[in-house]
Amino acid sequence: MRTRLAPTPSGLLHIGNAASFVLTWLLARAHSGKILLRIDDLDRSRFRMAYLEDIFYTIDWLGIDYDEGPSGVSDFLLQYSQHRRLDLYEEALHQLQESALLYGCSCSRKRIREAAGPGQYDGYCREAGLPLETGVVWRVRMPDSCVVPYRAWGYEDCQQLNVSALMRDFVVRQRDGLPAYQVASLCDDEYWGIDMVVRGQDLLPSTGAQVWLSSYLSECGFRDTVFYHHPLLLDAGGEKLSKSAGSASLWAMRAAGLGPESVYRRVAEWLCIPEAYSASLSDMLTYMTSGR
Repeated sequence: MRTRLAPTPSGLLHIGNAASFVLTWLLARAHSGKILLRIDDLDRSRFRMAYLEDIFYTIDWLGIDYDEGPSGVSDFLLQYSQHRRLDLYEEALHQLQESALLYGCSCSRKRIREAAGPGQYDGYCREAGLPLETGVVWRVRMPDSCVVPYRAWGYEDCQQLNVSALMRDFVVRQRDGLPAYQVASLCDDEYWGIDMVVRGQDLLPSTGAQVWLSSYLSECGFRDTVFYHHPLLLDAGGEKLSKSAGSASLWAMRAAGLGPESVYRRVAEWLCIPEAYSASLSDMLTYMTSGR
């Protein structure tokens, strides 16, 4: 097993991020797997050095380790930033363009939101014939019915996702010329040989999108990846925790002198680990490897 931690330095991490880190670590260590630290920093508009530092502080605070990736902030910026792998993403975009999948879109977020709703797209620019250049986003032209199989943790048979219904004609390149998340994340997982992805249930559409894209990229083994989609931690109002929305940060917890035990307990609940084993990482790992 090769899996990864893939945070973004776009805000201070919250307890939901930490719980996903711990869950990934437990699954990897229980199955003698390897862990990569991959930090997704393409979005420079929200990047802050303090957010990047917070990722390394959080990993230390949680008491988890990883086998590959940057040793700290300076090492990340010099060797591991996604901006060091732009050629890799450009090659993938070129292959998609050669497959005649792409079209230009000039729609504003406001027009899309008013016409189709948040996270949806109505295909307004499909036949506009806009050139694929900087200043427009690049979208994929999806079939009306696009169901893809994927491997889900705990299931012998492949599960299925209707990508067209979940994420129609999604973006693969931004207006500024940088690759969109779906392309960059897929390329990075392929580059490092990741075959186990732990992510929240809110990223099911991304799983479908990336599995579908992988069929158009040469020598891409992403379809063999196993996915563990965990439930999300919610705030007091029942909403998804969000860095951009200012959800209570781990930095604030650390500043208040709190330890990571509350994170451990939430992960134990997810995995149905008895209370007696939820006090520490070592106890949870012992329980998971005991065969019970």
